[in-house]
Amino acid sequence: MNFSLHLNDELVRRLNATAQAMGKSRNALIREAVEEWLERRARGQWPEEVREFQGVPEAVPFEHTRAELLLPQEPFDAVSA
Repeated sequence: MNFSLHLNDELVRRLNATAQAMGKSRNALIREAVEEWLERRARGQWPEEVREFQGVPEAVPFEHTRAELLLPQEPFDAVSA
């Protein structure tokens, strides 16, 4: 089935560059992106790697250092990223 899709110039530029770099057509990339998005959405949006992550055995649990955390000096919304 064919669809008409309207993309802004920057998105088209990025799509063209990616398609060329991967040796694929724009249609193939769009098809793959839609399929990946639908699959991710169907399984709760978390990638398999995240869902199966068991932690890092040698990492110190966050709870052990929670008491050492300092409170912010100003409201969170005032802090610029």
